[in-house]
Amino acid sequence: MSDSLIYFDNAATSFPKAPGVNEAMSKFLAEDAANPGRAGHRMAVAAEQMLDGVRLKLTRLFDCDDPNRMVFTLNGTDALNMAIKGVLGESGAPEGVHVITTELEHNSVSRPLQAMADRRQIELTHVGFNEDGFIDPDDIRKAIQPNTRLIVLTHASNVLGTIQDAAAVGAIAREHGVLFCLDAAQTAGVLPISVKDLNVDLLAFPGHKSLLGPTGTGGLYIGERCPPPDKPPDIFPGMPADRGASSLVDEASRFNPWREGGTGGDSSTPTQPTDFPNYLEGGTPNTVGIAGLGAGIDFINRHGIDNALAHEQALVATLIDRFADDERFTVYGTRDAKQRVGTVSINITGYDAPDVGSILDDSFGIAVRPGLHCAPYTHRRLGTFPDGAVRISPGVFNTSEEVDQLIEALGQIAG
Repeated sequence: MSDSLIYFDNAATSFPKAPGVNEAMSKFLAEDAANPGRAGHRMAVAAEQMLDGVRLKLTRLFDCDDPNRMVFTLNGTDALNMAIKGVLGESGAPEGVHVITTELEHNSVSRPLQAMADRRQIELTHVGFNEDGFIDPDDIRKAIQPNTRLIVLTHASNVLGTIQDAAAVGAIAREHGVLFCLDAAQTAGVLPISVKDLNVDLLAFPGHKSLLGPTGTGGLYIGERCPPPDKPPDIFPGMPADRGASSLVDEASRFNPWREGGTGGDSSTPTQPTDFPNYLEGGTPNTVGIAGLGAGIDFINRHGIDNALAHEQALVATLIDRFADDERFTVYGTRDAKQRVGTVSINITGYDAPDVGSILDDSFGIAVRPGLHCAPYTHRRLGTFPDGAVRISPGVFNTSEEVDQLIEALGQIAG
């Protein structure tokens, strides 16, 4: 089927995967598919070495310091739940804690935070965005309260593709002694990311999108301002002196485990061992998927992140230039493709988004993603709720000829 399908749904998951991913997974299954760290035999050691190797690749890719703080997760949603509930507690933070997020967020952020707010375990502020699809970092600054503990921001909208000013938000968070969690679901692997330059405390990402790995993979980097509970700092790093070493500071300096269970390094303690990455990696990891993820990262390093971004932006620019001034179409977000990753959402006058998606699939062999894209706050603000929009997300392996075919198909549908 893939031979006859033009795939423009890379914002959901990339396809095809990078050269070498299938081979790496097959080789691992054939040769080293033991349980890492759970035994001393050569296969278990080889599996553990593979994990450590991919952990180091990710640490270098995102300009991190400590590979042990690079924790493997099941996907981006898992990583975000791990980050949010690690900071706030699985059942919610102490009463009165305040969290800031935005109306651009995926449900992976919005749902766990809203559930805590509904239980009155946190106070929650949603910052809006302008007609071009950008949040104003100063709006986040204005939303900070004395009890604000966490800011959660998407690096790029999964609906609009708009790249947010994470550096400015990170600087504001650090200035006010607030933890900063960045959702890099749409940027990891296609946009250069430095946790140091962006002042990111928690970096959450999937492995199956622009990192070009298989589904069931992802990661969370936990910065030094998020120690495990038995190793709290004397004072929350970066906390202004006038906030003092309050109970809020003490609580904010502890990070809670999202899942607990077996680890290879310590089977003796009655509770989860507090050394990273074991503290957050209870249970057997998706070793075969991580082997594939490592091959995806290798491809990215060879191909170049800047080259991938420029390629996707050029394809998006072609789409925006074609449809932005055509009264039959509505294009959402900025017209400047240089401020986007490879994502653009549109609607056709007189058609519901799901119908357009079905016609493209059935009649033209083109895959897109119609609907709400797990981002209802974004679509409500755009005025596209409840039907949503048609999201087109070219990837590194799409061609300009495929974009031309999509443009022709959409033109025929619009009439």
